[in-house]
Amino acid sequence: MNHPFRRPLGRQLRHWVLALAVACPAASLLAHDAPSTSVRPVSMERVSEEMASAATAFWNSLTPEQQKKAMYGFEDDERLNWHFIPKVRNGLPLREMTPAQRSLAMGLLATGLSGHGFTKVQQIMSLEAILKEIEAGPPKTPVRDPEGYFVTIFGKPEAKGTWGWRYEGHHLSVTFTIAGGKMVTGLPMFLGTNPGEVREGPRKGLKVLATEEDVGRKLVQSLTDDQKKKAIVSAEAPKDIITAAVRKVDMKAVVAGKDGLPAADMTPEQRDLLLQIIEEYARRHRGELASEELRKLHVAGFDKVNFAWAGGTEPSVGHYYRVVGPTFLIEYDNTQNNANHVHSVWRDPANDFGEDMLKKHYESATDHKK
Repeated sequence: MNHPFRRPLGRQLRHWVLALAVACPAASLLAHDAPSTSVRPVSMERVSEEMASAATAFWNSLTPEQQKKAMYGFEDDERLNWHFIPKVRNGLPLREMTPAQRSLAMGLLATGLSGHGFTKVQQIMSLEAILKEIEAGPPKTPVRDPEGYFVTIFGKPEAKGTWGWRYEGHHLSVTFTIAGGKMVTGLPMFLGTNPGEVREGPRKGLKVLATEEDVGRKLVQSLTDDQKKKAIVSAEAPKDIITAAVRKVDMKAVVAGKDGLPAADMTPEQRDLLLQIIEEYARRHRGELASEELRKLHVAGFDKVNFAWAGGTEPSVGHYYRVVGPTFLIEYDNTQNNANHVHSVWRDPANDFGEDMLKKHYESATDHKK
């Protein structure tokens, strides 16, 4: 088959880095190499070192009272307690940080994301202010707060240690797990936007997750009638992503007996669109993490990836899609607020929160003791 990784993932990365350097003191940390197309395992030691260094700098800047809020044990159940709705989290919120501490928090966030991903996250947070204006009047929804995003550290950050961290708030959950300083994962990762497209005011036209929607629609519209019989699994889109914020994905419940259209049954042009969707989600992460996810996809086989769509195929009509491969799950839903409210997630059912990775790490450590 044709090599599936034809389109470069690092396009415009340097441009974003330069732009962010003006807006964020931590932006210099975003200059990670673009994902490679190698099928060899990617070294994560540099990632682990940078994350540990940034987390330690952030931790050392906190008062004892702030530290009590910010840290949990690595084995604590809180590490798996994630969500994307507007509510108070366990951790230290931006609103309780000094400007210097916020910069250090952004520096930690930057160690896990590409420039592309960092920009999306910043824009998602900024939408809280727009929502606050849209919903002005008698309170009918939770308080919209651009400072209501929480940093939580799990375990002691060490370059060669096993620990984790999370950055989370409304429409945003970014979680990372590090095992022995040699393995790192950033899944699950949720990004959402409300409004999906800003339609009034000085930021009119802003559409943070535009590529995720536009390329998905372009793919489904390119399908033949026979292909659509497989790909379109329902005329009505679900009200939200199927997995919601579950800790462990049940793929049988997600697929519900309707696999969708496999990449093996697509034309080269359609396969390229499918790959563009996958890349858009993968490259939210920094280069090494994106490369590792794409490497696993290549090894498992691109032909085994399935695309499924539900709902209308025209703009402004509620719709949903999922992309399922042997090593990942993507879900995208845009049905709320007259199809202008997006939820999207990138997961690995076997390795969310580093489950499979930690198992291998602990087994390796046990073997070394024998």
